[in-house]
Amino acid sequence: MKNKLKVFRAMHDITQEELAKEIEVTRQTIIAIEKEKYDPSLILAYKMAKYFKVPIEEIFIYED
Repeated sequence: MKNKLKVFRAMHDITQEELAKEIEVTRQTIIAIEKEKYDPSLILAYKMAKYFKVPIEEIFIYED
């Protein structure tokens, strides 16, 4: 699944490590999501959206 996670991190000036701690995952998980090698669970996607105060659809782009 395509995403704009790296863009949102840059806009908020937060590192992968800082985001990982905030949403209680490892930095490796953040790296995998940003490289589109791992699709987060719905709960994890909600945590990210809540952290950045945006709808999930602004971070993640679903494609058929």
